[in-house]
Order: sequence, then C-alpha cells, then structure tokens
Amino acid sequence: MTSAPLLIGIHGWLLSSRVWEPFQKAWAAGEGNADQGGSVAPASIPLWCPDLPGFGDLKRPRDLAPTLPAYGRWLAEQALRRADGRPLVLMGHSLGASVVLHAADHLQQQAPDSLKALVLIAAGGGIYQPRPFQRLRQGGRLVVLMRPALPIPLGPFQAERRAALGLLVNSTCRGSIRAIPELVSRLEVENLWISGSQDRVMEPGYVRHLAGYSPQHALVNLPDCGHLPMQSHPEALASALRGWLQSLARPRSCNSASSA
Repeated sequence: MTSAPLLIGIHGWLLSSRVWEPFQKAWAAGEGNADQGGSVAPASIPLWCPDLPGFGDLKRPRDLAPTLPAYGRWLAEQALRRADGRPLVLMGHSLGASVVLHAADHLQQQAPDSLKALVLIAAGGGIYQPRPFQRLRQGGRLVVLMRPALPIPLGPFQAERRAALGLLVNSTCRGSIRAIPELVSRLEVENLWISGSQDRVMEPGYVRHLAGYSPQHALVNLPDCGHLPMQSHPEALASALRGWLQSLARPRSCNSASSA
C-alpha cells in the first residue's frame, strides 16, 4: 500500500456503531507507531465505524430493502464517498462481515482499484443446516420483540424492527448461506479472518472453514476471546490488525499465509 487507506468497521446484527468504541480508542492509541521502513503505518490509517441503516441513529431509507445484497451496495457507495479517493479496507463483525463481503463483490465490479483488503471478525460457516437456522430465526425474532425488556447497552433499542427481522431472515435463508462461500472465493484482495478461542456463537472451526475458500486469506485466533473482541479485547484486536496491515506493505514472499 503506497497511501494510507480508510479502515471501515461494520457492526453485527441488532448492534450499532457503539460496539466499536473500545476498539476505536485502542486504534487511536496506536498513533505515532510509524513503520521506520518508510511504508504506511497502520497507526496513520483513519477509522470510520458507521451505523448500518435502521440500526443505531441512522434511519433506513424506504427504498433500501433489508437484504444483504442491498446493504452491501449501500456500504460500497458510502465507502467510496467517505474515502474520497483513498483505498479501502473493509472490516465486518459477524453479520456485518456478510455485508462487507457483498460490498466487496460490488466494489470489485464497479470500482476494482478502490478495495485493498478485507477483515472478517467472528464470521464463518457457509453450510446451510435447516433446523439450526430455523431455531436461530425463531430466537432472533423473540429477541427483537422483547427488546424493551432487555438491558443491552450496545444499541439494539434503536434498531428498526423491519431492518432487524429482514436481515435476520435474509442472512439465514438457504440462498444467502450458500452464496457466502462463493463471495469469499471471488475475493481478489488479501483478507484477514479473526476468531476468538472462546467464541461460542461462531467457533474458530467455522471461521477456518469459510476462510479456506479464499487463496489469499490469513487467520488469527485471539486467545481467551469471545464473540465481541472489539469490546473484550480491543488492544489485542488492534495489534493483530496493525501487524497484518504492516505485512501487506512488505514483499509478498514475506507475508504469512496464516497464523494460529
């Protein structure tokens, strides 16, 4: 990378951009750690963490359907506008990673020189299992309907019901699940997959499985970390991401294919 890209963080289902706040502080604390070799230092990379439409404080336009492809196109357009010519590194957590994969597919077709790398956190699977996904949809619907009684401080109270339920159903249907591995296989840029060793929502094995569809992937498994590393281990997440971004500035022969 010859110029500093814009790093964009996309939150997961029923959350908001507020989930990134600890990570944003950890990322900002890395300023000044410039690479003395002359390459772009990750600490100089600006970070933008927007709300997805219908979540947090951002209203969903009536013409934006609550589907992964539609949200992916929205993200691609917003990312290009926000970057203003900078290269892009898209980072998504959980369902946000699926949005990022759809955005990447759109960018590779419409603005192929804009996308430089992807970071997928707690994202895995790609195998459709009818009963588990049916239970997930049923449980998720109950969570949405019971929100006023749940003391969750990360922004779900502000999620629009149609956006939350629409994305839940769309992201867990057979077609969407089976499309994800194909999107990963079509990635034309380096991609980093981050799992948590104690994640019970998306276990590391599922992350490794989905990452394996891309020949340009790297893996990092954060020890003692659950499903929300940006909350529980923001410094470790920031350190792993800085190290990987630095490796992209080195010759390809110096890059590691994966790490435990």
